[in-house]
Amino acid sequence: MKLVDKMYGEFILEPVLEELINSAAVQRLKKIHQGGASYLVNEQWNGTRYEHSVGVMLLIRQLGGSIEEQIAGLLHDVSHTAFSHVIDYVFDEKNEDYHEKIFTEVIEGSDISTILVRYGLEEKNIMEDLSQWSILEQPLPELCADRIDYTLRDMLHFGVISLEEIETFLSHLVMIEGKICIDDIGQAEWFVDTYYKEVIDYFLDPLNIYGYTILSQALKIALRKNILKPNYFLRTDEEVMDLLYRSNDEEVIRLLRKLQEDVILMEDEEEFDYHMKQKERLIDPPVWMGNKLVMASSISGKVARQTKRASVKAQKGVHLRVVRKHNQ
Repeated sequence: MKLVDKMYGEFILEPVLEELINSAAVQRLKKIHQGGASYLVNEQWNGTRYEHSVGVMLLIRQLGGSIEEQIAGLLHDVSHTAFSHVIDYVFDEKNEDYHEKIFTEVIEGSDISTILVRYGLEEKNIMEDLSQWSILEQPLPELCADRIDYTLRDMLHFGVISLEEIETFLSHLVMIEGKICIDDIGQAEWFVDTYYKEVIDYFLDPLNIYGYTILSQALKIALRKNILKPNYFLRTDEEVMDLLYRSNDEEVIRLLRKLQEDVILMEDEEEFDYHMKQKERLIDPPVWMGNKLVMASSISGKVARQTKRASVKAQKGVHLRVVRKHNQ
């Protein structure tokens, strides 16, 4: 199978990867939006979990990861529900890890194990503990393929960074002691800046917060009224949205219509309609300085200052006031 990715280029994939990509579990991710409710309030925010999952697999491949780690990368988000992290707010999962809690259940309920066995691979050995894969996953504030891909992919998609900038950055990634590092402090600063544009400027964009808040409210009501059941979230965004509209429930429909309104929003800590905090996501990439590893913040005041500002913003959250609708 030949696969072409806009960031990583062209690859010829092994049959096991081809079968996994074509499995129902992975194909469902084509209809799960990466940004949760974001696409409902801004049509440009329409990246999918599928694009990201394939991208993570390819980045792991490019960095020398084994076929097993590439499989783990491809499948790491397979349990994301409809509307992705919106469901964490529906179920009050403060660590934003609902998809991780149902991961094993989703894998076991799919055809993934059957595919792996056909190629002499054990699902348990690959998927039971994703933390064993050091390229795929690392705790914050380290770099990992998951974190790198969603940052670069979103910011490229939104026109914030260029493909040329991405290619330059990727050329400065090196594997040291089993971890992804950067061999140039200027590139480390560039990635930190790009990352905070993702997790602060995009994730905490007032319109994004508005979308998350309104949709999570609608989904909570739908659950309470038995319009939806928790297992319905393992369908696609479109299928769940269709169930909500077909319910004809006035309370739910009223909230969904709010997502379609052209509103003017402002941050106001004194008088606000909504407040939302997200998980604190800070980055401090390791930099290879010739013969030793150092954290970027220890040699870059710019990185240290950006991280401090991002921490303050994340802890405070977004206090949102709806000023008015555009048509008023």
